[in-house]
Amino acid sequence: MPPSAESVIISVQHVFKSVRDSTGSLDILRDIHFDIPQGQTTAIVGASGSGKSTLLSIIAGLDVPSRGTVMLAGQNLFALDEDARAALRARQLGFVFQNFQLMGNLTALENVMLPLELAGRKDARSAAKDMLGRVGLGARLGHYPKVMSGGEQQRVALARAFVVQPAVLLADEPTGSLDFATGETVMKLMFELNQERGTALVLVTHDKVIAARCQTCITIDAGQVKSVDFTHPCADVQPV
Repeated sequence: MPPSAESVIISVQHVFKSVRDSTGSLDILRDIHFDIPQGQTTAIVGASGSGKSTLLSIIAGLDVPSRGTVMLAGQNLFALDEDARAALRARQLGFVFQNFQLMGNLTALENVMLPLELAGRKDARSAAKDMLGRVGLGARLGHYPKVMSGGEQQRVALARAFVVQPAVLLADEPTGSLDFATGETVMKLMFELNQERGTALVLVTHDKVIAARCQTCITIDAGQVKSVDFTHPCADVQPV
């Protein structure tokens, strides 16, 4: 069922996004509107080019809509200047990307410590060690990304995202560059951490199996919300 107003962590309110090219104006998103409750798992699905990655960037405040707004933890993202948006992101959001986006000159431990150090956390090293242990990389703390497999790098990215205990984790095709078995391991970890920490999980994916594990599935078609499906609670999905 739709979320109650008091439980909402993200509210996307009538978002439009248009860009101009040599042929004129191109509408990427048209009147996108939905709410995401605290702690909920939500899949955003759609064909390639449907606008789902652009939508995720707007939810994160990394891109600006042509019209409309996004409320994050009760704050209007686009009423804030760029510095204030960045500060809100640092407090409330974690990110996992298809291409990992780890710092190649930092070890696994240093990559996970980085957001904690930027936040001034004095326990950055111990918290990062604990989180890497949680994702099964306790023996890989001193390794650099170039000597790690894709699955290991994605687990480092997961640890980096969750170590700050964000209210929301945004993931853009998090298994897109992984083989099936490794992708299954990463998704299992992601859902376990969602349950343990109460972090709302928002996944952009083209994988219907992954989408079916989420409590809500939002289908984007040609830049519009085609459907919002509340019929796939994670409790009904067998773990992998």
